[in-house]
Amino acid sequence: MAEVTASMVKDLRDKTGAGMMDCKKALAETAGDMEAAVDWLRAKGLAAAAKKAGRTAAEGLVGVAVNGTKGAAVEVNSETDFVAKNDIFQAFVRTVTGLALDSGADAEALAAMPFPGGEGTVAEKLTANIATIGEQQSLRRTATLEVSQGTVAAYVHNAVAPGIGRIGVLVGLESAAPADVLEPLAKQLAMHVAAANPLALDETGLDPALVERERAIAREKAATSGKPAEIIEKMIEGGVRKFAQESTLVNQLFVMDGKTKVADVVAAAAKAAGTAIALKGFVRMQLGEGIEKQQSDFAAEVAAAAGL
Repeated sequence: MAEVTASMVKDLRDKTGAGMMDCKKALAETAGDMEAAVDWLRAKGLAAAAKKAGRTAAEGLVGVAVNGTKGAAVEVNSETDFVAKNDIFQAFVRTVTGLALDSGADAEALAAMPFPGGEGTVAEKLTANIATIGEQQSLRRTATLEVSQGTVAAYVHNAVAPGIGRIGVLVGLESAAPADVLEPLAKQLAMHVAAANPLALDETGLDPALVERERAIAREKAATSGKPAEIIEKMIEGGVRKFAQESTLVNQLFVMDGKTKVADVVAAAAKAAGTAIALKGFVRMQLGEGIEKQQSDFAAEVAAAAGL
């Protein structure tokens, strides 16, 4: 039997998009014959994944998982929301989210991790799922949040099953306060983050380019007011300040009462607990953020298929 080399496996994978282990098996089964190996993969339905790679995957699921004082969030995309109801897809998202607790905020590192059950890497399992389910899927991103002591709470909005849905949130509270104080507070804050969509924890975390954009908008608005220059400058700074307050978590009004700043809610909890509570950070991951979805003209597709 011909020796199957790593370069042969790579070449077959590039040709077909199939998983590394599947390519190795195909070459072994066909005595190293590349074309026969391609046919072997096609017969098994594994080479079909490559044909789907150009499609836009903007649906799917976000998963969140917590272990002690560390949490992880992962987004896995698919072409249609129908796949989000698939048991195979849901199990994959749930599993890789758990793995992300160890891989950190590096999607490539997560993709290279061994998938439980001896099914190759996470990337290879995903390729196999593409062939099985029949839609393009992608491991898009991952994020983690950790505190030295205290709690990390997870919340899923529009959940389709425990820990997976369309919006996943993590909130970290660092404190020596007991769990029965921290966990309900962190959960409420996570729900707030899902609803209010803050851009940063505080002003220091805001993107400077975004702040300058808001300043330019405020300047343009103020310029039409006819006010003196010194008043216009105050109007501009007021506009920027309002943007920062509305966009940063600690300055937002708590959605649970609509009148208390989040920072004050945390401070009140700390006072009641008799120990400091620090809101250390948050992660908010919404399905499909930043993905430009392709618009399908169904009538044009039918006409093209009919040769019209």
